[in-house]
Amino acid sequence: MNVLVLNSGSSSQKSCLYEIGDTLPAEPPACIWEGKIEWSDDQAEYSIRNSRGASKNEMVPAGSRGEAIERLLQSLWSGDTQAISGPSEIDVVGHRVVHGGLRHFEPAIVTERIKTAIEVASVFAPLHSRAELQGMEIVEKLLGAVPQLAVFDTGFHRTMPPSASTYPGPYEWFEQGIRRYGFHGINHQYCAERAAQLLGKKMGSLRQVTCHLGNGCSLAAIREGRSVDTTMGFTPLEGLMMGTRSGTVDPGILTYLIRQRQFSAPQLDDVLNKKSGLLGVSGISSDMREILDASRKGHARSRLALDIYVHRLQSGIGAMIAVLGGVDVLVFTAGVGENSPEVRAAVCDNFAFLGLRLDQTKNTKSPSDEDISAPDATVRVLVIHAQEDWMIARECWNLVHSAPTRVRP
Repeated sequence: MNVLVLNSGSSSQKSCLYEIGDTLPAEPPACIWEGKIEWSDDQAEYSIRNSRGASKNEMVPAGSRGEAIERLLQSLWSGDTQAISGPSEIDVVGHRVVHGGLRHFEPAIVTERIKTAIEVASVFAPLHSRAELQGMEIVEKLLGAVPQLAVFDTGFHRTMPPSASTYPGPYEWFEQGIRRYGFHGINHQYCAERAAQLLGKKMGSLRQVTCHLGNGCSLAAIREGRSVDTTMGFTPLEGLMMGTRSGTVDPGILTYLIRQRQFSAPQLDDVLNKKSGLLGVSGISSDMREILDASRKGHARSRLALDIYVHRLQSGIGAMIAVLGGVDVLVFTAGVGENSPEVRAAVCDNFAFLGLRLDQTKNTKSPSDEDISAPDATVRVLVIHAQEDWMIARECWNLVHSAPTRVRP
């Protein structure tokens, strides 16, 4: 069966097509087609390739988001990057949905009711939710009645206890839906499962801290395969320092800026989400590679940005370990987590007292899906390639095989 996955971001669109047989493979397979659009100002950058090696990279005037996504998906069955003969060969479509709100945690077949629920929850993540709903509408337009599945990024964290999910404000907040939801759940869940597989252990026997470090960053404390705490909260702004997001700051700063500097809500939102983090402190970039390069060259603010980033990571990991009552596995994933041996080494340096030590040779190779711990370490450190799209495709496969009468085979 052919499974198409749409991963819709506020300024990007990723899509991939998996070909899956009658049994799920033990290892995540490669896509037979994948495409990406990144929007900047009035330009749209397309990157498309198929498994035969054909590829296309071009920058074009942006136009509307809907037109761009239609163009991307049509390259699946037309042109040099064609992977299938026509849209009828797609059996099911999966969508990453950032926020399921208060009611939706498990993957759900897309119906009018589910779309309404996503729209209601859009108050929590408006840019992402609008993009996700638009993707569903475009699939309906291009592919007709093909079944679609919504997989919620907040779903994995539904197992957090009330002590972790409730803010210490008026209880009315919690009753109004103001609570800690957590994000990056699809990849945190995948990494926990993959770590157990790589170590030959049962999920129920492990205490894991998973570190999703990309432009957005979050940690999860996972006990017996269940999320018991995470660093992101009501929105993806809480927690660690990120590329352009501040992470957690003293709320008094915000009231000060409102009272003394007459900041408006849109101004606060812009500063905290787009002008803070690595970019805000360094003044040069939100990209960790550029921060590391500038730091080596003596750029003081880049060095400070790196030090804050590592400090907050260490503090966050320490908090997750305390919640778990110890740790067996530490996982690094996503862009920075997978590709920056310097960040991994700096973060792990202070945890030697726990029996957590890196094999420096393995670490410097920036491996993927590998144990990089020293042979005598008692805590295993793994680098695992992020596989959100595969997790969504897997849920689609499960849907078709568990409910064959409800979807097209």
